[in-house]
Amino acid sequence: MSKKADFKELLDAGVHFGHLKRKWNPAMAPYIFDEQKGIHVIDLNKTIAHLEQACLAMKQIAKSGKKILFVATKKQAKQIVADRVKAINMPYVTERWTGGMLTNFATTRKSVRKMATIDKMQSDGTWDTLSKREKLFITRQREKLEKNFGSIADMTRQPAAIFIVDVMKENIALKEAYRLGISTFAMVDTNSNPKLVDFPIPANDDASKSVAIIMDYVTAAIQEGLEERKAAKSKQDADKKAAEAKKKEAKAAKKEEVKETKTEDKSEAKAADKSE
Repeated sequence: MSKKADFKELLDAGVHFGHLKRKWNPAMAPYIFDEQKGIHVIDLNKTIAHLEQACLAMKQIAKSGKKILFVATKKQAKQIVADRVKAINMPYVTERWTGGMLTNFATTRKSVRKMATIDKMQSDGTWDTLSKREKLFITRQREKLEKNFGSIADMTRQPAAIFIVDVMKENIALKEAYRLGISTFAMVDTNSNPKLVDFPIPANDDASKSVAIIMDYVTAAIQEGLEERKAAKSKQDADKKAAEAKKKEAKAAKKEEVKETKTEDKSEAKAADKSE
């Protein structure tokens, strides 16, 4: 990632604050720096190292044109995640995680298509033929579908990776991703098991400022990957266009050469006739 994680910035955001010692998960021991007043303190140097590793991996995924699904349903994180992820056009879930959203993806897509069908009804005149009661029922159904699936409507296939804020709360999403072999990234607090995540980022997953700063780094890396993909495609298109133009020029030159040869042959033939 182009922007290096800043120690002081993470410190000011409270990324280092963990949970009470009695709530800790022993698997987090390598990432704990100290204990103060019964609260574990996360080693920010470890946070920086893992954050940069995760950002680099997510940048490459974005550059390849694949999707990363973000999951954060806890109150203090949902709006922060939604705002940042919308900006990079990635799918996200900030309401209740619907069981089977990934493992039963066909049903998930069916729900998304149902929304599209209702929208079509409202635009093709079908809506006007319905009774008031039917309209009310369908409107409520559409609102419920939008709440649960609207933010993943553009996710036409399973994501290449999933990013989770609080693996304890989003354990079902984590299990589904693991079962399908989907790469997992997550903010992992001192009460969680980092071994369950492919790319754990040791960090405070409860404070909004902590979630915001980590999301800023993550989305910036993804945006960088998207821009590099766009630039590469533009170059590829330009190279293709140049190659086609060159080919066209060569063809025109060849045609002109043949024309000149024929003209010369005719001139020589006429000269021969006159000499006879």
